[in-house]
Amino acid sequence: MAGALPDGEPVPADGSLPDTATREVGARGFAVYVHVPFCASRCGYCDFNTYTASELGGGASRDEYADTVLKELELAAKVIQPGRVDTVFVGGGTPTLLSATDLGKILEGVDRTWGLAADAEVTTEANPESVDTSSLTALRTAGFTRISLGMQSSAEHVLRVLDRKHTAGRAPRAAEEARKAGFEHVNLDLIYGTPGETADDFARSLRTVVDAGVDHVSAYALIVEDGTRMATRMRRGELPYPSDDVAADRYLAAEEALTAAGFQWYEVSNWAKPGGECRHNLRYWTGADWWGLGPGAHSHVGGVRWWNVKHPSAYANRLNDGVSPGHGRELLSAEDRHVEDVMLRVRLREGIPLDRVDPGGAARALGDGLLEPDAYADGLLVLTLRGRLLADAVIRDLV
Repeated sequence: MAGALPDGEPVPADGSLPDTATREVGARGFAVYVHVPFCASRCGYCDFNTYTASELGGGASRDEYADTVLKELELAAKVIQPGRVDTVFVGGGTPTLLSATDLGKILEGVDRTWGLAADAEVTTEANPESVDTSSLTALRTAGFTRISLGMQSSAEHVLRVLDRKHTAGRAPRAAEEARKAGFEHVNLDLIYGTPGETADDFARSLRTVVDAGVDHVSAYALIVEDGTRMATRMRRGELPYPSDDVAADRYLAAEEALTAAGFQWYEVSNWAKPGGECRHNLRYWTGADWWGLGPGAHSHVGGVRWWNVKHPSAYANRLNDGVSPGHGRELLSAEDRHVEDVMLRVRLREGIPLDRVDPGGAARALGDGLLEPDAYADGLLVLTLRGRLLADAVIRDLV
């Protein structure tokens, strides 16, 4: 499970925010994140704030979860009125362990509370084995426009190492079913660099996502987090640690295959066909405001960031008592916000104005071939392909 939350400063019992934070809420758009913390089983690499049935303990009910989230929405409505909600993203965990009826109830609550924009992007994550034609149709009817499916790999032996429960062929079939159900946008997630994965394995995974007809692909290098089952296996010598060189080779393979298929990178780990970009994630990456609903969910409004208590039982108990579920918060300084803005925007294809970054670091990155010269001449910092491979190092030099 994810590590302990930071303490921060106390969140007021009513969840109220400083006037300085709420003054311009919604001016740059507004998003809602909903965290669903339930999973049927725990993947070996996962350290997210999620719980299987055996880990929940008493006081937490999946059946009552939608109503609990609606209580947080009631509290949130007294704190801010952003005008409208442009994007909603339901993540987890496995959101589709809740029924389409419950997920629709939460979405209706968001609309009733703040109003969904007419063109709102509404996403849910799903494991491939947790949906079928019927549930996908029900989700689409409930108002979901986008679905993100956790494929990870098309190789059975890689899925076993990751402790994934679906078969290799299930993810592309689920993507096809989602498109037939009327989903406008479908994403498939990949993880590369898993122990035992070969170059041919990853090439087949890339062919699979392209052939599935989706308009968005996310591809992330395997990260081994402390406290996970995979980390334990690696410490025991049962599995080798991931290789940075292999991860770089996989990334280059992804760029080549996806670009050839009509995708374009728009964030270092994300590719989309025209119009398929995830608008919700772009809100995060460009510093917009959002409210995070659910246990462990993070929020940001006007330079104030806060996070809810982690366990579903504690979350439900606070809301049943009429108290904010916020565990702690921090007020970001102007410097904090600038550093975070640089760290996130540098990863975007649209880049960041050069006057927002350290000029010496930018000049060094250009000289090292990590920035696009034409964009640089136009006053923008945009990473080259090699720059994307070294994005973290570039960012450190810019802030």
